[in-house]
Amino acid sequence: MPATPTQGHVVVAPDKFKGTLEGAEVAARLAAGIRRVAPGIEVRELPVADGGEGTLAAALAAGHRRIPAKVAGPTGLPVDAAIAVRGDTAVVELAQASGLARLPGGRTAPLAAGSYGVGQLIGRAVSLGAKRVVLGLGGSACTDGGAGMVQALGVGLYDAEGAELPPGGAALRRLHRLDPGALADTLSGVEVVVACDVDNPLLGPRGATAVYGPQKGADGEDLLVLEAGLTRWADVVRTSTGVDLRDAPGAGAAGGVGFAALALLGATMRPGIELLLELLGFDEAVRGARLVVTGEGCLDAQTLHGKAPAGVAAAATGAGVPVAAVAGRLELSQDEWRGAGFAAAYALTDLAEQPGESLTRAAELAEVAGELLARDLLGEH
Repeated sequence: MPATPTQGHVVVAPDKFKGTLEGAEVAARLAAGIRRVAPGIEVRELPVADGGEGTLAAALAAGHRRIPAKVAGPTGLPVDAAIAVRGDTAVVELAQASGLARLPGGRTAPLAAGSYGVGQLIGRAVSLGAKRVVLGLGGSACTDGGAGMVQALGVGLYDAEGAELPPGGAALRRLHRLDPGALADTLSGVEVVVACDVDNPLLGPRGATAVYGPQKGADGEDLLVLEAGLTRWADVVRTSTGVDLRDAPGAGAAGGVGFAALALLGATMRPGIELLLELLGFDEAVRGARLVVTGEGCLDAQTLHGKAPAGVAAAATGAGVPVAAVAGRLELSQDEWRGAGFAAAYALTDLAEQPGESLTRAAELAEVAGELLARDLLGEH
């Protein structure tokens, strides 16, 4: 006999398990496990993201419309990307155009990779009538300070001989003049909001090159070249605009794309998960909920500093709803995860029978975790 409906619903709002499962699949598997044990409880799937990779997928899962776009990838070769649109708001995910995953053959190009395709995606959103563009940063393959992005939106970048600069951070060392072109007209009436979870400045030991350059294949001389290029970029932007934002928190995000967004697109920055939860309607989804379930591939010290599960926990507990976390690996102590607001935490590694199964059987084990937490936290047996 089917169970009678139980008061209160469950919101399943995980981020992706990077390299294993997309957020929507994690949500679906956890929800399936919960429904198997507690068929009388309504389960709402709301995959989330923190502004990096997975932002577009989260927006689409929440009901935004997918608009395809063929744009330049990080090395200039065309890639099939997309934006998400609902009403007059468009969501642009940098990684769709200029992410590490878009590098041909996975071969890094630290000196030449650019962000031109990101600007093309923003342009596509504006051409569709978007009045608010949410730009998710994360997973960038380039360290060009967002120069390519603004070139795609009509800004001219020229060397001392008047030639247009080629793509990539290395070329910025030759930058002599910036012509804003019709950028102001293009973005007239358009609000650009950057979803960003880092506070790095553009330059220096905590800057885009020093901290993130090695992840993009830069080392030794490359790092010096890129830092010199970004320094020249910041100097020319200051001369052109009269504003110096090289030290602004988040300017170093995504290889300096954050800097160009702030200095030339007039963007504002907000914590990624906070912005995404607002965009996805989390407050409405959690109203009247009995439990929220979130998670990511690894629950660790980074989780506590603005990652998606911590943001979900803060929002849910603020609404008086308990939160459980499910992760591929759990590297926080019980005191740490409880201090972050989680009432319970489950790791797929604890459910696996053999080492490595938390990766190879992640989907199956996520369902098992859903069953387990339903028994533990919903009183369903």
